[in-house]
Amino acid sequence: MLQAQRPLEAILQVAVSGMTGVQVEEDLAVSRDGEPVTLTEVAMPSGGRVHVLRSDPGRLTVRYNAVVRGAAARPDVTQADRVTFLRPSRYAESDRLAAVALAEFAGIAPGRELLAAVSSWVGTRLSYVPGSSGPTDGAVETLLRREGVCRDYAHLVIALLRALDVPARLAAVYAPGLLPMDFHAVAEALVCGEWHVVDATLLAPRAGLVRIATGRDAADTAFLSTYGGTADLIEYEVTAMTEGTLPADDVTELVSIS
Repeated sequence: MLQAQRPLEAILQVAVSGMTGVQVEEDLAVSRDGEPVTLTEVAMPSGGRVHVLRSDPGRLTVRYNAVVRGAAARPDVTQADRVTFLRPSRYAESDRLAAVALAEFAGIAPGRELLAAVSSWVGTRLSYVPGSSGPTDGAVETLLRREGVCRDYAHLVIALLRALDVPARLAAVYAPGLLPMDFHAVAEALVCGEWHVVDATLLAPRAGLVRIATGRDAADTAFLSTYGGTADLIEYEVTAMTEGTLPADDVTELVSIS
């Protein structure tokens, strides 16, 4: 729920990513003071979808429900992916962490062993503390502070992997089993010709994740952005569930979002 103080344009990124091989039943509705608001869907890279709306001042309510069935086909890997996700980015300053990455992971070849090593290293050096980081904190600040939330863990993993010449990116996901429940962020690394999840928080099984958006870092995957006006986020609630038992997770195994 948002309170728009002035006319604004808002970009929502909460719908599950367009995926081949799955069936999605979904409903996204936005209202302002009880009246429906028109949404425009825009396709984004890597299958993501955003919804753009324009609103006058008032109370905005967003409701999104989705049921996802099946297993998604693994996305093709392009040369553009390799180029884009090797570069430093706003929140994943791999150029500034190159010395740390080389000192800590020298001699480990890209693959299963390296992903497990980076995940373990980040997970043991950071403490998960809700509210401990700000919206502009990147991987360097996270490492210095030694605490953060899921996006901070993901940014540090991404920066270290890129510094080791492994393409890495951030995925915003719904994560059944996550406690506390919220939107979740994980890293993905390109090894063995496919994108594999690295989640140093260990807060939810990787095999149960559902992709929302993919990008260089949190700048590309925010669930809400506002332009031309101001809005206060009053409250929000996220719930993600899976049928049956949550899958087991082994950090040493290669797992893709499917």
